[in-house]
Amino acid sequence: MARGKQILGLPKGKHLFGTVKVGEKGQIVIPKEARALFGIGAGDTLLILGDESTGIIVTRPDVMTEVAGRVFRKFDDDS
Repeated sequence: MARGKQILGLPKGKHLFGTVKVGEKGQIVIPKEARALFGIGAGDTLLILGDESTGIIVTRPDVMTEVAGRVFRKFDDDS
């Protein structure tokens, strides 16, 4: 897969894991390389966010906790 990443010219730390198909029950399989890189295992909880104009984000809940913390700190700094 590294070859494809080089062709696309993705910067370091940015990844393209390919495509997935949605099954009959609405399930997707997260590619093995992505699960390994982000430490996602069976039974883990993921957060699904959506924006009608830009799409869906799948992330670990702790990532959003960190983002929320930065936002709140920014509000405190502006006070």
